[in-house]
Amino acid sequence: MFKNLKNDLPASLVVFFVALPLCLGIALASGAPLFSGVIAGIIGGIVVGGLSGSSIGVSGPAAGLAVIVFAAIANLGFENFLVAVVIGGALQILLGILRAGVIGYYFPSSVIKGMLAGIGIIIFVKQIPLVFGIDSSAVSAEGLGELFSLINPSVVIISVLSLGILLLWDKVLVKKHDIFKVIPGPLVAVVVGVVYFLFSQSVSGLQISGNQLVNVPVPEDFNSFIGQFSFPNFAALSNPEVWITGFTIAVVASLETLLCVEATDKLDPEKRITPTNRELLAQGAGNMLSGFIGGLPITQVIVRSSTNLHAGGKTKLSPILHGFLILISVILIPTFLNMIPIAVLASVLLIVGYKLAKPELFKRMISLGASQFVPFIITVLGVVFADLLIGIGLGLAVGIITILINSYQNSHFLQVEQKDNGGQVVKMTLAEEISFLNKGAILNELNRLPEQAVLELDVRKTVRLNYDILEILDDFAYTSKQKNIGVRLITAQGIVENPNNFSTLLSSKTKKEVA
Repeated sequence: MFKNLKNDLPASLVVFFVALPLCLGIALASGAPLFSGVIAGIIGGIVVGGLSGSSIGVSGPAAGLAVIVFAAIANLGFENFLVAVVIGGALQILLGILRAGVIGYYFPSSVIKGMLAGIGIIIFVKQIPLVFGIDSSAVSAEGLGELFSLINPSVVIISVLSLGILLLWDKVLVKKHDIFKVIPGPLVAVVVGVVYFLFSQSVSGLQISGNQLVNVPVPEDFNSFIGQFSFPNFAALSNPEVWITGFTIAVVASLETLLCVEATDKLDPEKRITPTNRELLAQGAGNMLSGFIGGLPITQVIVRSSTNLHAGGKTKLSPILHGFLILISVILIPTFLNMIPIAVLASVLLIVGYKLAKPELFKRMISLGASQFVPFIITVLGVVFADLLIGIGLGLAVGIITILINSYQNSHFLQVEQKDNGGQVVKMTLAEEISFLNKGAILNELNRLPEQAVLELDVRKTVRLNYDILEILDDFAYTSKQKNIGVRLITAQGIVENPNNFSTLLSSKTKKEVA
C-alpha cells in the first residue's frame, strides 16, 4: 500500500482541502452541529477507507442525504437521530452479509454517466457565486441586478489566481517536471490564498469577510474538544420513527454508495473492481461508529473520489491519510484553516465539476445513439433539477423502457415470399431468448397472416422459449385451420407439418427457460 506514497500523499492533501469544507457545508445544510460533519469525514477516511476494498473511493458525509437528515433531526432531535444512524449502519452490515452489493451492477452505464455529469453540473454551478464572493443565500433573495453589487473584487482576484494556478499546474507544469506531480496544484492555490488573505487584511478595500473563509470550530482546550462529541439516546429505540429513519438511511446510503462505487470504478484508469459486499460492510461499520460518537451518515462520495483520482491517488492509502489530516487539522491548526478563502476551494471544485461534465462526454453519448443518450440526458436533468435519487430513478425507468422496446422489436426475423398462386409464404425465425415481453410482437404478426398463407416457424436458434409464447402458438394452431393457414415448424430435429400442439414439441425449450 505504501509503494505509491509519492502519489497518494499529495492526493490526500488535495482531497483533504476539498473534503473539509464539504464536511462543514453538509452539516450546515443538514441542520446538524458542524462538528458532526467533521466526525463523519474522519471516520469515512480512516475507518471506512481502511475496511473498504476500493482503491480510490473516498467516503464521508453525503450531500444526497442532507434533505433526509435535516427532516429527521427536526422530527426526532439530534441524539435520537444518532440512534437511527447506528441502526442504518447495522442494516448495511446485514445487507453486506446477505451479499446485496450486486444491486449496483443492475444500473445501466448510461445512467451512471448521467449521474456523474449531473453531479458535475451541480458542483460547477454552486461554486459560481462563491468565486465572486456572493453569499449563496443572496442568489435567491436578490434580483440579478442587485447581485452584481454584491460581488467582492478581492474574492474575484483570489478566484482568478487560484484558477490560473490550477490550470497552469494541470495543463503545463505537470508535463514539465516530476516535482510538479509531487506538489499538488490545489495545495499551492491554498497557500497562495492564505498569503493573499493575510496581505488583504492590511489593504483598504481588499478585506475578505468571515463568511468568505473556512469556518472550523476552534476548541479552547482538550475538554472543549471532547465536548463537541454527541452520543445517541438509546432510549429512543422504542420509537418506530427512529427505526423508519434508520431503514431509510440504510437504503439510500447503500444505493448512493453502490452507484458511486460503479462510477468510480469506471473512472479508474487501472479498471480495478471494488468488492461491493465488502463495501457495504465497511460503510455499515463506519455509520455505526459515526452514530455512536455524534457523526452524520456516511457514504462513498463521487466528489471526493473523483478529486482523489484527478489528483493522482493510486491506492486506499490516500483516503486513509485524508481522514488523519482532517483529524490532525481540527486539533492542531483550526485557526490556520480558518484563513483559507472559500473561493480557493470553490475554484478546485469548479475544475472537478467541469471534468465530470465535459462537453466531450455529451458529444460521445449523442454519437452512441438514442438508446444510450436518452437515459443519459434524462438522468442528468433529473439530478440537476430534482435530486440524485429521482434522477437515477428516471434514468433507470427510461433505460428499462428502452430495453422493453428493443426486446419487442428483436423477438423475431420475418421474411415474406409470394407463391405462384398469389398466396404468401411467411418465414418467421425466432430469436434465442423469447419471453413474455415478446408476446405482443409475435401475436401481432400471427394475427396479420392472411388466409391461404403458409407460416414457416423456425426455432432452431431458440434456446429459451417462455410458456406464454407456447400458449399463443397453441391457440394459433387451432385458429390457423379456420383461416386455411398452413404451418410448418422447423426444429433442430426436423420439420413438422401443421402441428396440433406446440407445447409438446417444444417442451424442452420451455424446461430450459424454467430452469
